[in-house]
Amino acid sequence: MSGTGRHAAPSAHLESAGFLRLLVRADGDALAAAGLLARACADRGTPFQVTVGRTAGERTDRAREAEGTTLSIGPVDADVPGLGGDRPATFAAVEALDELGVEPDPVLALVGAVAAGREPGTGPTAPSLEAARERGLVERRPGVAVPTADLADGLAHSTLCRLPYSGDLEATRSALADVGGFETPGPETRKRVASLAAIDAVGSPEANHRAATAVSRLLAPLATPGGPFETVGGYADALEGLARTEPGTGVAFVIGAGGADAALSAWRERGRLAHRALETATTGRYDGLSVLGVDGAVESVARLAVDYRSPEPVVLAIGEGEAAVATAGRSLDGAIEPAARELGADYDVGPRRGYLRYGPGTTETAVVSAVRGQL
Repeated sequence: MSGTGRHAAPSAHLESAGFLRLLVRADGDALAAAGLLARACADRGTPFQVTVGRTAGERTDRAREAEGTTLSIGPVDADVPGLGGDRPATFAAVEALDELGVEPDPVLALVGAVAAGREPGTGPTAPSLEAARERGLVERRPGVAVPTADLADGLAHSTLCRLPYSGDLEATRSALADVGGFETPGPETRKRVASLAAIDAVGSPEANHRAATAVSRLLAPLATPGGPFETVGGYADALEGLARTEPGTGVAFVIGAGGADAALSAWRERGRLAHRALETATTGRYDGLSVLGVDGAVESVARLAVDYRSPEPVVLAIGEGEAAVATAGRSLDGAIEPAARELGADYDVGPRRGYLRYGPGTTETAVVSAVRGQL
């Protein structure tokens, strides 16, 4: 499959649509972009439908069945306009709304940028950061970028960091015991917890040289007073989990239909699974590539490993019938689709990430060979 679709100006399709169908890649960036566009449709009185497809093949099937105006946020093999390409989908969505003279939800725009691995307020989201600050929707504060007020809960289940006690709530509470007051923290407690997390992230004997940079994105977060989650970064982490485990709940949440409790439940379960899978993973190493054999949560494990554990800049996490690729910076656009063709697999690709789904006859050796051949 070509995996691209047509990259046309999405604002024109939004403006002319009598009914808009959004076919969405399963990650936090794409889900945030879909929420921005869907909310704009609601404000304009345009009916819409949002569907998350785990792979390009799933979205392609939906695109071929759809009638009316369809916009894909993620690769498809169909003649429909696409949004994003190898840049954050949130950036493209913000630009499309700007062309229409529509102000995007500023917090959701910042969340999408973070989910795409960018700093909030970079690129087209700079006006969103200014607007959010002027309206008191965000504020910089000490601490860690987690979605919950309870910092132990936040750090235990976060997939933005890898700490010695990650994935284990009781072990995290024990680690924070000397700090005290972390259930309802003030500024000084937040500072001490952030310092502890930073030290533990980079001080582990297993930490790689990227851990210091990765953990810095966890620190001094943008808080969201009155928002559904405590911080922009925590919100982004929750969206990542929803996109892959409970996409229907994720869609409802980003279009403003609520569901924060369900989102946190899904986020906690994903965090536990991801950290447990990383802890028990089998490992292999090639020039430029680390390979992990894992039990589930392949995309979260790949991202955690490349940021905090892998000595190589690319990680391939292989599970049962699926695999994920995460990179330290390079784009995977143009690499994952050929690997999928070689394996006879379905796939997905986004900023710094790729996903493969294949049949039971595909061996781990074949997956490694196909991916290595495209790097």
